[in-house]
Amino acid sequence: MKPAFEFRRSRTGHFQEQNSSRFRYLLLLLMGQAVSTAKLTSRRDCNRSQLSKSKSTALISPMQTEEAEVLERSSIDGLSDFISDLPDECLACIFQFLSPGDRKRCSLVCRRWLRIEGQSRHRLSLNAQADLQHLIHSVFSRFDAVTKLALKCDRRSVSISDEALVLISERCRNLTRLKLRACRDLTDAGMLAFAKNCRGLKKLSCGSCTFGAKGMNAVLDHCPALEELSVKRLRGIIDGAAAEPIGPGVAAAALRTICLKELYNGQCFGPLIIGAKNLKSLKLFRCSGDWDKLFPLIVDRVTGIVEIHMERIQISDIGLEAISNCSDLEILHLVKTPECTNAGVGAVAGKCKLLRKLHIDGWKANRIGDQGLIAVANSCLNLQELVLIGVNLTNISLGMLASNCQNLERLALCGSDTVGDAEISCIAAKCIALKKLCIKSCPVSDHGMEALASGCPNLIKVKVKKCRGVTSEGVEWLRANRVSLAINLDTGEQVDASASDGGAQDNGVEFPSIVPSQTGASTIASSSTGRSASNKLLGLLSGRSIVACTLRRFANNNGGSSHS
Repeated sequence: MKPAFEFRRSRTGHFQEQNSSRFRYLLLLLMGQAVSTAKLTSRRDCNRSQLSKSKSTALISPMQTEEAEVLERSSIDGLSDFISDLPDECLACIFQFLSPGDRKRCSLVCRRWLRIEGQSRHRLSLNAQADLQHLIHSVFSRFDAVTKLALKCDRRSVSISDEALVLISERCRNLTRLKLRACRDLTDAGMLAFAKNCRGLKKLSCGSCTFGAKGMNAVLDHCPALEELSVKRLRGIIDGAAAEPIGPGVAAAALRTICLKELYNGQCFGPLIIGAKNLKSLKLFRCSGDWDKLFPLIVDRVTGIVEIHMERIQISDIGLEAISNCSDLEILHLVKTPECTNAGVGAVAGKCKLLRKLHIDGWKANRIGDQGLIAVANSCLNLQELVLIGVNLTNISLGMLASNCQNLERLALCGSDTVGDAEISCIAAKCIALKKLCIKSCPVSDHGMEALASGCPNLIKVKVKKCRGVTSEGVEWLRANRVSLAINLDTGEQVDASASDGGAQDNGVEFPSIVPSQTGASTIASSSTGRSASNKLLGLLSGRSIVACTLRRFANNNGGSSHS
């Protein structure tokens, strides 16, 4: 049954104003404090007058205590102030259901709310410029329960130094997540001191930093609970044979996810990857080196990998043959790897029968086509999501995929010269379970759209972009004949500002997970508790997650995709 109201988030991650007000009212109901509108109005007027009195009193007596302030609000217009009687723990729990903006506004209500809001905030994002060092004591005196910290510096500014990082680590010994962005003045010594103080660290993400292999090894040697590691443009790593190997360290046993991006010598992380026996997810983006030599060593030691992403790395069918030994593999992204052919894809499909998601960007190399996809259709019967970019398939492979992969729910065909009306008609006739379809830069016309009017009974969304043969009239006809179908037509003549994040993924499609991540952080602080707590409340009210899954963009032509 549909709930009384829905939660929606804007692009900044905050609740929209309408739902936010309903959310506050719901919290009042949960506290047993729902009163009539007239009484609330009267109380609001009294609050204003009382606030002005308290301000004048503050001028006379600046040492007014928090208890006195609570007493002033304890009885207004004859109504009991249940908030003042509420324990600090309950008020902190309520704050966790609010968005970051609402939390900041709540901290301005009174001294007690300021204290509780600071003590209950677990995530903090700081502008990591050099002058932050003088504010560390005051900031972490208020936010003394922080477990997730982001330190981000502008690339044109001077970042914090080792001394500031050490001070932070001494105040946040319970830190579990750390994100470093453009902190170029941090050295190996600073990372060593930090790692010794924050041994409970579970997630580390660093980008555009200048410390090297010694600093990374310090974290791996002193943080045994580390589960996720993301490294992007680590400038301090030496390229060539003289590069110091990274890992495995004591953290290797706990690592579940490793993500390496834009590294000159990403293979120096080889000992870490090989030593991470419990690794589930491995993502490699634009990391130089011959990965054909490393993957056989990886799969011999790491047998439980579930997810592998590879983009613009040097790998061929030899590496794919090694990856095929990962029998638990469920997700494979093969993006812009021109040396991979049908043979390598067929090898993976033949052994990785649990494959659920397959993304292939052939980069117009025409080395992956019907032969490889037929192997996928014959072996990967659990396939749910298929994204093909720059792959010229025909009705032969497409028909087999539609017939054999009965669980296929999401399909994207982008930049293919061979996908036309006949192929769309094949999809409409045979893809019974299909829910979402994306077609981009393919020779499809209105006749192909007409086939969707009666096919794919479970289809809920269609996105058509840069298909010159598809007109607005054809889309309107399909919309009129299938009212429940959501159709998004983009002819490419206008910039679709709402469909991509800054244009970084303007050339394709991506099917995201059900629960979206929350973005946005202020210069001083930002809270993540609003996201997790609102998800909990959704589960409390409806018993299931009610979040629409939308199509986003992914790269398909000669332009590269951007990952941050």
